Amino acid sequence: MDLFDKCRNFTIAREAIAAGIYPYFTTLDDNSEGTEVVIRGRKVIMIGSNNYLGLTTDPRVRQAAIDATQKYGTSCTGSRFLNGTLELHVEAERRLAKFVGKEAALVFSTGMQTNLGTISALVDKGDVVIIDKEDHASIVDGCRLALGTMKRFIHNDMASLEKVLQSCPDSVGKLVVVDGIFSMGGDIAPLPEIAQLCKKYGAHLMVDDAHSLGVLGDHGRGTANHFGLTDQVDLIMGTFSKSFASLGGFIAGDDVVMHYVQHHARSFMFSASIPAANVAAALAALDIMEHEPERIERLWHNTRKMAAGFKALGFNIGESTTPVIPIYIGEDMKAVFAWNALFQAGVYTNTVLPPAVPPNKSLLRTSYMATHTDEQLDRVLEIFERVGKELGLIE
Repeated sequence: MDLFDKCRNFTIAREAIAAGIYPYFTTLDDNSEGTEVVIRGRKVIMIGSNNYLGLTTDPRVRQAAIDATQKYGTSCTGSRFLNGTLELHVEAERRLAKFVGKEAALVFSTGMQTNLGTISALVDKGDVVIIDKEDHASIVDGCRLALGTMKRFIHNDMASLEKVLQSCPDSVGKLVVVDGIFSMGGDIAPLPEIAQLCKKYGAHLMVDDAHSLGVLGDHGRGTANHFGLTDQVDLIMGTFSKSFASLGGFIAGDDVVMHYVQHHARSFMFSASIPAANVAAALAALDIMEHEPERIERLWHNTRKMAAGFKALGFNIGESTTPVIPIYIGEDMKAVFAWNALFQAGVYTNTVLPPAVPPNKSLLRTSYMATHTDEQLDRVLEIFERVGKELGLIE
């Protein structure tokens, strides 16, 4: 048996590429203003981005990155643990902790590394980490790296969560980890009920706010702020790759916990620090969040418009109540053909197939920006209506 046999036998992607219907690793020729992009020489409306506040091309964010590069260079060439900590990192940690209402924060190089490092550092042998079955892959992988036991509960099902908590002995340490906004379904974790159960069974609570910061809460402070439960959420995780228009991640919580994670999270200790340009861009985005709440208001205007529009056309958007709006298709190949037809017509979405979703539960993931215009969104709905009828997705 050759180790690479599995590689040679993996042909489905190449077959899709040859057929011209492969929906992944699409190269963007031009990012223009974010809401429209050029792909293979064709301009399309982008509704497959996590650029919720439309800040990736904001001149203030761009200039902040340029200025930081000129001052600090392109890299620290080392980990935060050794030679890779800049004053800019410390400033970001201070400001982010204050923004989400926690004592301290720790900036990682990516959001993935944040979850890998935090969960694996805190959940030790004999501990239990409990996660929602639809939590992000980075949470699942963080649990796999941890020495403790991972248990899962049915998505947003509080009876299922309580059953899992009841199965854990009082003597073990327990951490419940949920997404604030679920990245595929666009629904929100029922945080009040989750926090109540955590308190009842002596579990700590961590919320992944990757898709919630800049979207939910006062000035985009996230899910805990949205529900008025900041003091009942022990750990708040965020990424810079969505509303913060950059790359990186952070975890925020009590100072004593952040100090421990800082000295035990392997993905933090043994990875090069986030470049100054990325930190500066995230801080510039934070400035805009704090001073321009009208951007979030516009984002929600667009969200309500699109949710109502898709429902009126007869599309199934599930339980979404956020700027992440899935279009449930079901059959895998039908979802691929729908993606291709929409792309050819001028709309870019994301195709989500198994194993990211259960078999025959494939969907098109759409998401919206504060900078989308009503005219662009009307055009999207027109194209979805035409394609949906042509493919028999709607009547």
